[in-house]
Amino acid sequence: MVSRRDFGLGVALAALLLAGGCEKDDPNEIKVGAYLSLSGADSTFGTDTREGIELAVEETNAAGGVKGKRIRVIYEDDKSTTHEAVQKVRQLVDRNKVVALLGEVASSRSLAGGLIANTSKVPMITPSSTAVSVTKNRHWVFRSCFTDDQQGAVGARFILEHLGRRRVGVFFAAQDPYSSGLARAFRAELKRLGGEIVVDKGYQKGETNFRTYLAELKAANPEVLFVPNYYNEMVLIARQAREVGIPGAMFVGGDGWDSSNLVEGAGAELEGAHFTNHYAPDVPWENSKKFVTAFAARYKHEPTSLTAQGYDAAKLLFDAIERAPETTPAAIRDAIAATKDFKGATGTMTMDDQHNANKPIVVVRIQDKKFVYATQILAE
Repeated sequence: MVSRRDFGLGVALAALLLAGGCEKDDPNEIKVGAYLSLSGADSTFGTDTREGIELAVEETNAAGGVKGKRIRVIYEDDKSTTHEAVQKVRQLVDRNKVVALLGEVASSRSLAGGLIANTSKVPMITPSSTAVSVTKNRHWVFRSCFTDDQQGAVGARFILEHLGRRRVGVFFAAQDPYSSGLARAFRAELKRLGGEIVVDKGYQKGETNFRTYLAELKAANPEVLFVPNYYNEMVLIARQAREVGIPGAMFVGGDGWDSSNLVEGAGAELEGAHFTNHYAPDVPWENSKKFVTAFAARYKHEPTSLTAQGYDAAKLLFDAIERAPETTPAAIRDAIAATKDFKGATGTMTMDDQHNANKPIVVVRIQDKKFVYATQILAE
């Protein structure tokens, strides 16, 4: 038999457990959610992005916050998987009651998490997801970066107009939305401008031995190889390319290359290579210089493009919350959509009617195992 005392203790314990499961709102805080790949295969993307968001939060709160309230970002680790991205966005929306979301970096996870954000009617800004489908027909989803269509077209223009090369090989991850989408946009623009694709190969996502593919690519005698993939696969490709006699300067890639792991793993093999990107630490505009100085003082190392994009996405969101007539998801969504001439570390951006940020695209060169600004090209 359970005594009254034991029963009473049980009730009290249950009440405490229930209270622990609920999060009390602080009237002096504005809660924003961020879902990122803080572990797993793409963890460098998530951790770099988080540093940029944290700097933006610190600067904003030190300046008085937004509408006189502190910004609080609640981070969730999606472990670099789409399944976890869905679960984490649901938690942030349903449990934490955030007014807006930041994330993800990878397009596949932004597509998954963005579906939940859109259905839940909570505005979301992705810092770095470039697949066109991420924002297409999604009233509540935005991006503070360019799209794969824009990036692919600029990559083709850079090869033809800046490098003066016409015979091009394309090598991409066939099952990956980012890689295949960027390759598709690149092909269309290259052909439109009179370039020639002499070899076009897709490989299986997760492949580690590229030697047979690379031998076939080399045999087609291209002047340039366009390889729009992620940095972890590019490290293996670059090392194996050297084995078959393909020099690093032949490679041109996309923003998926942007990681310190790339130059740490294959900086020598990719000497002279180029890739389109959102940013480089030495870009020549003033807002970027201020960001680099502040970031170096806070973290004691150079920021990556993903860091700068995380910073810009957060700052753009905080600016929109400040401009919104009230701190509700609907009002914040409308304020994001109305963003015009926002000056960020990655350039001045205006949100278009497709929820994409119009801004310059940077071309980065790999030189002495570092990322160096080469030029910028406006998307047409």
